[in-house]
Amino acid sequence: MKKLLESLIYPHRCVFCEAFLDKNSLEDICPDCREKLPYTGKKGKTRGEFFAECLSPLFYEGGARDALLRFKFRGKPSYSRIMGKLIADCVRENGRGGYEIITWVPISARRMRKRGYCQAKLLAREAAKPLGLDCRRLLKKSRHTPPQSTLSGLAARKANVSGAFKAVAENRIAGRSVLLIDDVITTGATLAECTRILLMAGAREVSCATLCKSTKK
Repeated sequence: MKKLLESLIYPHRCVFCEAFLDKNSLEDICPDCREKLPYTGKKGKTRGEFFAECLSPLFYEGGARDALLRFKFRGKPSYSRIMGKLIADCVRENGRGGYEIITWVPISARRMRKRGYCQAKLLAREAAKPLGLDCRRLLKKSRHTPPQSTLSGLAARKANVSGAFKAVAENRIAGRSVLLIDDVITTGATLAECTRILLMAGAREVSCATLCKSTKK
């Protein structure tokens, strides 16, 4: 009964710890999480194959990991609002700049039917707003692949996604600096393959950004 009454008074919760927020709060994150999340700080930039940079505001651990799993697998698409803003803030503060268009790592049609939404697309749309960028679909996943999280090591992950993506709307890609969004970077294999396809389609350069950076390879 107490939780029911609280949910009526405080209609939304912190994305990261699920604590009830004040009814007048315009935030999706509580003050405690705002202060104590596993921020990457100066360790948030990753260099990988093909892409110029990958920026991540959070490490994939603790409340950040739990929230991302709820966002992806437990029907919490509304989490994208605060998560996308965190990505945008990180890009604005630490990125190379000069981005001309923002896009995302797509999921397969099979996974889309099961999940109902593409988490990276939602993140890209929300990040695009404060960055003032046009958010467009530039890639499609042409075949279904096992989740990268089920595979161990860079070689296996690269093989898994090799040839799995194709460029679309090539006229929007040619000569442009692209910002590519995904939810988490581990080995960078998926981002590298998507970047390779964008570069082959004529992108001038590709930078990446994710919500989380995994410390596991």
